[in-house]
Amino acid sequence: MESTKLKRPKHKGSPKLFDNPILEKLTHTHISMPLIIFSVIAAALIYYGIIEKGFTAPSMLLLFVGGLLFFTLMEYLMHRFLYHIPATTQRKKKISYTMHGVHHDYPKDKSRLAMPPLLSLIVASVFFIIYRSILGDYAFGFLAGFLMGYAGYLAVHYSVHAFRVPNNFLKILWHHHSIHHYREPDRAFGVSSPFWDVIFTTMPRKDVKNKRQETNVFIDPENS
Repeated sequence: MESTKLKRPKHKGSPKLFDNPILEKLTHTHISMPLIIFSVIAAALIYYGIIEKGFTAPSMLLLFVGGLLFFTLMEYLMHRFLYHIPATTQRKKKISYTMHGVHHDYPKDKSRLAMPPLLSLIVASVFFIIYRSILGDYAFGFLAGFLMGYAGYLAVHYSVHAFRVPNNFLKILWHHHSIHHYREPDRAFGVSSPFWDVIFTTMPRKDVKNKRQETNVFIDPENS
């Protein structure tokens, strides 16, 4: 996909995705729900790993950090290759828009800044089965970190779209993600961190970055 100036997104409203009212309702999620759910699950996994499986706190911490870092890689890969899958057919176009395209059209729709809890719990269960089959009991600490990585990603993503850019070191995340939305949809896929964009050379192009720095204007005009 070539980098082109995107059509102006809609900063108000929430589009209808499904005719079925139940399915439509499930597409809307209050950000507090997944943050609470996955924080509690992560804490329970750590507790179970230490109390029931006999892991020491330092070893559990290492597994936790490993899972968290692995999540940042999965976040990048899913955003780049799944959410931005080329819409070569009508079916792929529909799937792509439902999963992620609607977010690009309505980036300020706060109710669609997180995956529905039911769906995310199913995905988390699949990851647990995979990690348990590969890592055994180490999966408890690893998955705890992975889920908190997801919760951290949700918190950052929600903050970027819902709040004004902060005047501190976190502003890099606001700028980075807004470039992806408003200037270069084929770049800046990392949300919680630009680390993997650096590794896989998908950082914003220098000419765009320099232009933003010279004008000193935040590229999201409603969040400057």
